[in-house]
Amino acid sequence: MDQPTVGILHPGSMGAAVAACAASNAAAVLWCEAGRSAASAERAAQFGLTPVTTLSELLDRSDIVISLCPPAAAEDLVCDVAGHRFAGVYVEANAINPERAQRIAALLESDATVVDGGVVGSPPVGGKTPTLYLSGPVDATVRIEALFAGTAVRTAVLGTEVGRASALKLAYASFQKTSRVLVALAVGMAREHGVDQELIEVASRRTDSYLSEPQYVAKTAARAWRWGPELEEAADALAAVGLPPEMLRAAASTLSRWHGVKDDGELTLTDALDRLAQP
Repeated sequence: MDQPTVGILHPGSMGAAVAACAASNAAAVLWCEAGRSAASAERAAQFGLTPVTTLSELLDRSDIVISLCPPAAAEDLVCDVAGHRFAGVYVEANAINPERAQRIAALLESDATVVDGGVVGSPPVGGKTPTLYLSGPVDATVRIEALFAGTAVRTAVLGTEVGRASALKLAYASFQKTSRVLVALAVGMAREHGVDQELIEVASRRTDSYLSEPQYVAKTAARAWRWGPELEEAADALAAVGLPPEMLRAAASTLSRWHGVKDDGELTLTDALDRLAQP
């Protein structure tokens, strides 16, 4: 199979690392500089991605486009892509609910082939190996499997129905991310009563519990800007099938208290708990 040209929308921490893996089996991996931050440009350069000046150029040159952006931007982005009549394979790999994935597929179906995707795991750097779950037309999922063959991004196909990969991603996120929020609340309450060290000691007896990793609270806070919208998407997915969404909406609301510490790698546990306690 000929090596395709791949476009990445947009090179965040996950997107850039995934795109770099795709570069192993691609002729080139492109990203669009228009409207992106200096941090995005630095990240793209670090991973060896090729810049283009406009979205139109990226779409004209790409055989495969991978969308990895904040959930709220997913549909606006695909509307821009649809306006350019992109005719390749579009991998919708954002953390969105299955109904949104299906709407996106409908927007592009007259021109492009849409593959639903969901990345489970950390960005593929430093030995980490996330899995990109796929669902959609067989020919298209085979192309995406080939694109990541032999790389740190594993692939797994869940069938031909668009929405299945998104459902798995959000089902996992609903547990994993809400559990981290519960840890922050438990440690925060214990701290207010001066028993946080005792709580950590109790939790250390259960090493299979997230509560035994209180240091992760600071990482949760730094990622809250992404996790909150993901949990809102998961809540919508629950509501769509008649399951109660209130727990996930409450977790998303809690995460919103960390607005303003986006990707702050210097944040400490004390800082994160202090911010959590502020209304």
